[in-house]
Amino acid sequence: MEPNAPQLVLAFDTANEVIAIGLGRLDAATRSVACVAAAEAEARRASNTQLVPRIDALLAEAGAARADIACVCVGRGPGSFTGVRIAMAAAKGIASALGVGLVGVSTLDAVAWGAWAAGARGEALVAADAMRKEVYPVRYALGEAGPARRGADRVAKAEEAAAEAAAEGGLLIAGDALRKYAALFEPAGELLPEAAWTPTGAGLLRALEAAWRAGECDPLDAARHHPAFALPVYTRLSDAEEAERARLAQADPTLAGARGSRHVTMNDTAVANARADAHGIALKPLDRAHAGAVAALEARVMGSDAWSEALVADELGRADRVWWAAYAADPAMPLPADAPLVGYAGGWVVDGDVQVLKVGVDPAFRRRGLARALVARVAADARNLGARTASLEVRASNDGARALYEALGFASLGVRPRYYSDGEDAVIMRAEALPTDAAGASGGGAVVAGMAVVDQTAAPASAPAAPGPVGAGAGVVAAPASPLILAIESSCDETAAAVVDGSGRLLADVVASQIDFHARFGGVVPEIASRKHIEAVCGVCDECLDVASAAAGRPVRWADLDAVAVTYAPGLVGALVVGVAFAKGAAWALDVPLIGVNHLEGHLYANKIGDDAFAPPAVVSLVSGGNTLLVHMRGWGDYATLGATIDDAVGEAFDKVAKALGLGYPGGPVISRMAAQGDPDAIPFPRAMLHSGDLRFSLSGLKTAVVTYVNQERAAGRALNVPDIAASFQQAVVDVQVAKARRALEETGAPTFCLGGGVAANPVLRAAYEDLCAQMGVRLVMPPLASCGDNAGMIALVALDRYRASRLMSLDADAQAHADLDEPY
Repeated sequence: MEPNAPQLVLAFDTANEVIAIGLGRLDAATRSVACVAAAEAEARRASNTQLVPRIDALLAEAGAARADIACVCVGRGPGSFTGVRIAMAAAKGIASALGVGLVGVSTLDAVAWGAWAAGARGEALVAADAMRKEVYPVRYALGEAGPARRGADRVAKAEEAAAEAAAEGGLLIAGDALRKYAALFEPAGELLPEAAWTPTGAGLLRALEAAWRAGECDPLDAARHHPAFALPVYTRLSDAEEAERARLAQADPTLAGARGSRHVTMNDTAVANARADAHGIALKPLDRAHAGAVAALEARVMGSDAWSEALVADELGRADRVWWAAYAADPAMPLPADAPLVGYAGGWVVDGDVQVLKVGVDPAFRRRGLARALVARVAADARNLGARTASLEVRASNDGARALYEALGFASLGVRPRYYSDGEDAVIMRAEALPTDAAGASGGGAVVAGMAVVDQTAAPASAPAAPGPVGAGAGVVAAPASPLILAIESSCDETAAAVVDGSGRLLADVVASQIDFHARFGGVVPEIASRKHIEAVCGVCDECLDVASAAAGRPVRWADLDAVAVTYAPGLVGALVVGVAFAKGAAWALDVPLIGVNHLEGHLYANKIGDDAFAPPAVVSLVSGGNTLLVHMRGWGDYATLGATIDDAVGEAFDKVAKALGLGYPGGPVISRMAAQGDPDAIPFPRAMLHSGDLRFSLSGLKTAVVTYVNQERAAGRALNVPDIAASFQQAVVDVQVAKARRALEETGAPTFCLGGGVAANPVLRAAYEDLCAQMGVRLVMPPLASCGDNAGMIALVALDRYRASRLMSLDADAQAHADLDEPY
């Protein structure tokens, strides 16, 4: 280590109701971590507001500077999902901004080290609260040298875990689950003092030191521990995925995704919502209806070692199994029930390891990355089930498969002689880290796993290039003007980052879409969205800085930023929390201002991306999956909401109607495509509140009318005319939107009308607004199609104005699910 090199590690954990922070001094020669300062505080569900200020206070108390930090260590859980993500996101922000490594340690290991430091010796159990009358139980042997783990992370019913412990008896018991279940665990042994139930800063540092000495990490190797690689420990899938697995394991094909003749209601899950990618391949969890197809493909590619249909089907309902399948289909259409199966992979999670049981790909579809993608999906689910490593057996003669597995991080450990039915040896392979399907990898090895990453700075061929200072400009490299601001957007299911300079020029605008992960559920699943934001945020920011560097003609690094901005509201609160915690960590690490932006105001500013001369006063129609409202922009930052939906948003209605028609998710684009082939006057669907005399909207009745019509047609045995239904529904929406817009323009006298939100990309709606504005002599401004959906470019443009006005957000601020556009932050 250089004489003046940073040598401190900052460690913290928020997996439960306690914030634990430790500051340690690293000694590379002895691989030791000496505690410099530590603090713990009850958070009481306020971790996101307290964490960064408490980190700042601890460093000040210790007389340490940010520049002294050589590594960040974070508790990965298991614990409260949101609590774990708060610490993880803040840690990723701090480590990314400082350019240091991020090492994750087990929250339960930190508890065990705390108990050991307090003098506990003997067989021990740490049981953390997992909610839902469940716990995370892990056994340890507390010897003189420290705790030795005796099992992998898992989740279990509290009564079952307590009964297991009581059967053994004589245990030393710690963990915050004792706050609820002390009486249950008392028969199992001695309950340690309450001070030993939660992690401590010193315990985190000891857990890091143990991992360092065991060769599991190197806190001074930033390349090895890029922040993108640290992920939470969950030990279970999301509720939506668990329910899906149970449903797909059923023998009834209508429950496994095949389309039947039964009526469709709004409570049905459209399992067939998955779509093929641009290469004509769709990935879905394997369902029992396709067990026979797997067996048939097995017979083709595995020969005498093939599994039968019964063996495959038996795997699907097991909680410790993960199976994925690949299907060939038309990318423009929802995946049909009879789409041919062209690949599959399965794994068994046991003791923290996922044993890859099967990987098979149709010979006609090989060399397309299918096997890699399938193994990565199995590994991703296995990670959520508590796996940390992977293992498999492969034929000694299968050079192609061995090369693939080596590329995924597997190494040969030995040979199982005559393992296969024909007597061929099997090579045993193991990966110490779970493989990922890295899409959009960028600087330093950042990963955006399995997500489509799009640079929106360069306008697509179908969209006009942004004029003036907004946009990178075609073939022109100009030095960026100060300030440089990085903006982060994570309000729903898009992880996005953008960089804007002082002239208002977007140097980069990068979006990672989660759509494939939500499509099969027919809508956004909040828990999955939050998990994917944690996985994607580092890779998206790194890619954003790379794109900005190319646009600026010089490197744009974290240290070059003058501020960090983030969407704080409104949206899915769990998704927002990730972005806010990450941005707060980064802003603190850089010691620059933090700027909070209302997502809806971002959509107003998106019109500047299409026309940099755009300025208020104007009437704006904000139409998206979560919002439908008309806004009077009297000036920048001066808004009045004229009317909003009293129930469903427009985008929500499109999604639900598409789901009822079996068209997949998201509904807007597919309804639009179908409507182009239909008659908008075919079915007289209601125009709710068209003559209400005010500017409010209602979409629930229209949605219900469409679903009722669909069910009546099916009950009568008539084939659905999907294009006519889509066109008639779409026209009903457009008629009301345009009528309300006309009234708003008349009432306000605004000279300009503009749009915002994902539904603003609907071509029929845009054309109708063009006609309206031409009739009224009103100027129409519309954002480019690429800027209608959620993006960080619009957040960055708002942030630039807020920076100039010194309207900043404090480090104790938090995400908000709801916030009125009219109210200043």
